[in-house]
Amino acid sequence: MTQEDILKALSNVQEPDLGKDLVTLNMIKDIVIDGNNVAFTIVLTTPACPMKDMMRMASENAIKLLVNKEAVVTVNFTSNTSTNRKDAKTVLAGVKNIIAVVSGKGGVGKSTVSANLALALAQGGAKVGLMDADIYGPSQHIMFGIRGERPLMREVDGKGMIVPIEKFGIKTMSIGLLIDEKQAVVWRGPMVSSAIRQFTTDVDWGELDYLVIDMPPGTGDIHLTIVQTVPVTGVIVVTTPQTVALADAKKGIAMFGQAQLKVPVIGLVENMSYFTPAELPENKYYIFGKNGGKNLAEEFDIPFLGQIPIVQSIREGGDLGVPIMVSDDEITKKSFTDFAGAAVRGIAMRNANLAPTEIQEVVV
Repeated sequence: MTQEDILKALSNVQEPDLGKDLVTLNMIKDIVIDGNNVAFTIVLTTPACPMKDMMRMASENAIKLLVNKEAVVTVNFTSNTSTNRKDAKTVLAGVKNIIAVVSGKGGVGKSTVSANLALALAQGGAKVGLMDADIYGPSQHIMFGIRGERPLMREVDGKGMIVPIEKFGIKTMSIGLLIDEKQAVVWRGPMVSSAIRQFTTDVDWGELDYLVIDMPPGTGDIHLTIVQTVPVTGVIVVTTPQTVALADAKKGIAMFGQAQLKVPVIGLVENMSYFTPAELPENKYYIFGKNGGKNLAEEFDIPFLGQIPIVQSIREGGDLGVPIMVSDDEITKKSFTDFAGAAVRGIAMRNANLAPTEIQEVVV
């Protein structure tokens, strides 16, 4: 066996999402051959890649079929998270992908989805930050169990920067960490926009594969400020199955579908899809309707990223500051893990196939 033989065989193995073979995509490195033993490394586009096992099996089969049926194949994995940032990187310079989680209305569990998406990505090996951009109704400091904590300051290149609080491996920043909980944020639009800019320019986020932004409900000032301040890779839309929520989710999709925004929708996730009682884990009760989010994704021709059940432990975990992704509820965790896997695949395809990520110049 030679290195050329191995590469030729692996040129028949497709990366499932990007539609090209592993060799063309420069995903193969460190080939070592010793008799019938061959080892190599596949460089993934994200540490949280859900297609690892498929690529491992396809690579082993290709070498045994096309090179040596007696080969003992060892496939290792590493990752270099893909990005398509082509901006000047004057803000969030160390962040590869910025993902905004949006909804047309409140009450659909967007903050819960944001928190557990960030945790699922981190558990897959990615470096992740979570920015709570819901200035009027912050909740991530509650969900992460850091109520009452205050972020520190440190000097970075001669400038004082806020250090996000790290919990469960996630760097988190929320206005709830800076103000008294009994205080209402009674600010006009310009002050809110100024706070959001500070969260991007005055917080030391460091090197991140993904920065998840928990956006406020609706389609207002904060949404425009975000896309005008940072290069958003794409948005994930959260809805629930019922008609009222779907009507508002359409507005969120429509906002980012405008020609002047150019921010792609990575996909739509349906939260509170069905109720499953803990004592009957196989039972599903569709109390808010069935497949509304899936049908909406098909209507707008955007990827459907999955369904999240309404389960008591999800609510309890958020209230107690222990999100479901760091609990021992394996069944419910799987729904978030599957959703996160679909999301990272969508982000990788976005980076490979669409125009570079850039800061938008929106005239409204």
